[in-house]
Amino acid sequence: MRPVFITRLSKFLPNEPVSNDEMETILGKINGKPSKARAIVLRNNGIKTRYYALRDGKSTHTNVEMAALAIKGLFDENLPLEKAEILAVGTSSPEQVVPSHGSMVHGALGSSNRLEIISAMGTCCSSMQALKYAYMSIASGMAETAIGCGSEKMSTWMHASRFQPEAENLSELENNGYIAFEKDFLRWMLSDGAAAALIQSQPNNNGLSYKIEWLEITSFANELETCMYAGATKNEDASLTGWNDHDTIDWTNESVFSIKQDTRLLAEHIVPKGGVFLKELMDKHGLTADMVDYYLPHMSSEFFKAQIYEYHKNIGLDIPFEKWFYNLHKVGNVGSASAYFMLEELLNSGKAKKGDRILVMVPESARFSYAYMYLTVV
Repeated sequence: MRPVFITRLSKFLPNEPVSNDEMETILGKINGKPSKARAIVLRNNGIKTRYYALRDGKSTHTNVEMAALAIKGLFDENLPLEKAEILAVGTSSPEQVVPSHGSMVHGALGSSNRLEIISAMGTCCSSMQALKYAYMSIASGMAETAIGCGSEKMSTWMHASRFQPEAENLSELENNGYIAFEKDFLRWMLSDGAAAALIQSQPNNNGLSYKIEWLEITSFANELETCMYAGATKNEDASLTGWNDHDTIDWTNESVFSIKQDTRLLAEHIVPKGGVFLKELMDKHGLTADMVDYYLPHMSSEFFKAQIYEYHKNIGLDIPFEKWFYNLHKVGNVGSASAYFMLEELLNSGKAKKGDRILVMVPESARFSYAYMYLTVV
């Protein structure tokens, strides 16, 4: 296995940042009513600004376009895009079922070279799964230069127009046009953007790089039911009925394609299960708190910050808050791109220095998957 390095990182955030007070003017009001969930969610999540590729109810960028723009930022005249051999992308929000998101991004890059592509589909861990494919390709000697990318376009899914048929139906049945909390909750949590990483077999000659020491991913789907889902409805027995087994009229009348989350399951499992896996990795890799100079936790909300700290402390990894580095408050929760955004800012802000050791944590609540990555700045 050869050493593997993240040598460059790039990002793309669409339009101007959106404040908490501006969100509903862009995402719209369902049935013309202010959201009941909005104030509760914003009070807890710690996000002050985020970005939407949406204005006046219309897209300004697609997911594919944002991913391509982030990727192009990795390359210059000294290292042209044509040097890349592998394109590994992750997203929760592709614009189409087929072709794959990776195929569409490759087509949008405008490069003259063919690429091996892989598309990881899921939620927050999807870009880490893509990164691991790139990492293994470089480590095995099968490639020299790979691209990893995470991108999201959630705003269109969360626009009020997507929920209007269901809201009107609810008004007729119950004189209540408010959408259930499980659907409205995520409207105030998720946002748009893309970030990309260049993965190579040699470190950067003109600046700092991250050396990937290890990257581990696991799933608890064998133990836990679905928590976050889209394109399906959840049944009493916790099984899912997919969109293709619903009548087409239900797709709109029941907002089948909306992103939904069982907040009870989220609160019960997201932190403890991540701790279970982390303790296994501590034992496997001999990881201790004094081996971490920066901790980059992907949090959907600052609501979980104190819980994460206490749980880590209880398993023997007491990382003080002054070592935590994240940018949730200013870029928002950009799902699969969030870890890349943290890594990009830390590397390009000048804060990181040679020898720093970094632990990255990415939880995925969809059916409880987790990724941890350990890096050294070189």
